[in-house]
Order: sequence, then C-alpha cells, then structure tokens
Amino acid sequence: MNKDFVIVLAPDSFKESMTAKEACEAMEKGIHKVNSNITCIHVPMADGGEGTMQSLVDATEGTVYITKVKGPLGNEVSASYGITGDGLTGVLEMASASGIQLVSPETRNPLITTTYGTGQLIKACLDRGVSKLLIGIGGSATNDGGAGMVQALGGRLLDAEGNELLFGGGELGRLARIDLSGFDPRLKDVQVEVACDVTNPLCGPTGASNVFGPQKGATSDMIKQLDSNLHHYASVIKEQLGFDIIDMSGAGAAGGLGAGLVVFLNGILKKGIELVIDYTGLEEKVQQADMVWTGEGSIDFQTQYGKTPLGVAEVAKKYNKPVLAFAGRIGDQTEVLYDKGIDAIFGIMPGAASLEDALNKGQENLERTAENVARLVMLNQGS
Repeated sequence: MNKDFVIVLAPDSFKESMTAKEACEAMEKGIHKVNSNITCIHVPMADGGEGTMQSLVDATEGTVYITKVKGPLGNEVSASYGITGDGLTGVLEMASASGIQLVSPETRNPLITTTYGTGQLIKACLDRGVSKLLIGIGGSATNDGGAGMVQALGGRLLDAEGNELLFGGGELGRLARIDLSGFDPRLKDVQVEVACDVTNPLCGPTGASNVFGPQKGATSDMIKQLDSNLHHYASVIKEQLGFDIIDMSGAGAAGGLGAGLVVFLNGILKKGIELVIDYTGLEEKVQQADMVWTGEGSIDFQTQYGKTPLGVAEVAKKYNKPVLAFAGRIGDQTEVLYDKGIDAIFGIMPGAASLEDALNKGQENLERTAENVARLVMLNQGS
C-alpha cells in the first residue's frame, strides 16, 4: 500500500458505548496495527440528534462548557453547550436544558414544561461572541412553542391585563401581546441554523401536540388544550409579527420550538446530517481520501432515512470513493443501503455477549474489526 493512502474516518457515536471521536480513535488504532503509514483523517459525525454538539466540538477542536439553567420544570439543572474551534459558532442541543430525560415519567406535564433553559443556553453562546448558532431540537419535554426561550432572551409574552405568562404550553391560550423591545439585540447579527428532521406542522392531527404530546405526559384533554393554545399562539404571531407558521413544515418539532426559532431568531430549519456535513467540512476532506469509513451503534433499513452512515456515503459517492460501514448491531434489510452508496457493512461483535459487555468493550471490538478490515484492504491494494 502506498504510504500516502488516505482514509477518512467519519462515524457517528455508538450510543452508550463510545463517542464519535472515540470511534475514530479506535478505527485508527486498528488500521495502524496493519500499516502505520496510512493517513487517517478524523471527522466525528452526528445526524443532528443526541451527540451532535460533542461531535462538532471534537471535529473542530472546540470547547464544551457547562452552565446552570432552568430545566423543563423550572428547577435548576446543569446543561452543556459548545463553541467550535474557530470561536465563531455556538452549538447546543435543546435536550440538554429542556429534554424529556430531565423529567421523570410521573412528573411529565407539557402544560407546564418550558424551553426557558434553551434560551439561557443561547444567551450563554451569545456571551462568548459567536456569529452563528447551530441548535439541535430533538428529545424535548416541552410543548410551549418556544415561549420560554423567548422569555429567557428578553421577550415578554403578556396577557390581556399586561401580566407576563407563566411557563408552559398551558399558558399560551392567554397570550394577548408580544413585546420584543427587550429582546437580546445581539441576535440580529447571528445566523441560526436548526437541526430538524421532522416535518410536522405546528397544529392539527399531525401537529406537535397530537403526535408528540402523549410521550411528554399529555392526556387526551391536555392534547386538545395544547393544540388549541398553539393555534392561538400562531394567530397572535401572525397578527403582531407577520409570520404565518400554522402550516409550516417542521414548525411542530420539539413542541413548537421549531416555529419559535424561525419566528424569533430567524432560524433556518435543515436536516441534521446536512448541517453536520457542512460544519465538519466533510466534503472537502473526502475529496482527499482514497476511501471512507463510517458507522454507528446500529445499522438497518432505517439508516436510509437521514442517518449518519447514509449521509456520509452520499458525500463519498459524489467523488466515487468506496464506503465501508461498521456497526455494533446489523439489523434487517440492510441490502437497501448497498444501492445508496455503502459498499460493505461489518459487525464489530466477536460473538454472543450481554448488552453491558458489548457496550463496555465497544472500542476494543471496533479496533479489532478495523484491523481485520484493513488487512483486507491491504490485500486488495497488493501490499
């Protein structure tokens, strides 16, 4: 094998086992056991969901910060956000501050849960001088249309008597006036992109309340109230701010936070994997490569719907690069992926094992599999 042979390593995290960066490191260790002259370019990936912030920070050699914010129920929680290596982009996942994992099943109630903490994370990024924000909005516990976020950033949502609305989607039906005179002025100069892979509108049968409300603790009566309140919220926004969001694709993401980010932060909704590809510079790095390796914890027929391995493969195939994928679990109907850019899929498990053992030994298993695959690659290269 020629010593300038280059492999781009672009895996997602292997959930609960290793981060995308750790997966890159395990792959490289295996490859270099075979040939230390192979150049490995690390591009830790994500699809806009959990792990996106960490992947983008790792890919750009940035920094993760921890801060205290209001959780979904208004209690104080620790949340994280990242600043990319150039210091220009703030990266956050709303779930870190307003996620469903922060609320126990018995206390889930979207009538009162708030996105206020997400607004505090945005403010923390602004305090560090960013000119861009990338916001992942999966995994929310909220159904407030981003109202809490607006309040955290200095906006006032007032009832007919001029009183500030309390937290939660249950309050939106009382909204009479939106006062943005105190809204953080720095947001006018910040570009906001939102990782959003759902197309649900704000209201109606396929809207935020009906589709996602039940998993957030909403009863049938709550769903009716929440949906009605979001209708009212949208009508006030249209009347006072001139934005018509009622039928906008993606507006219902994260309990209507998708709509809130578009209206109040001029946010642009994009597919998560597309945003990550842009921010990591994957395409430019793939052009330099001889082949591309990707992977994540589980690969199956659902991988074709915007998951990381397929997104990576689509970029690689633009430049006719071979693509190998690695997975802790290979599920059903993976053959559909061979027509979409992935050339081969390798399971990393050496045999039957408990879930705990598989997760704990993920890096070891990936390293060993990468070594064996590298040996095959060398045979093909005539080395």
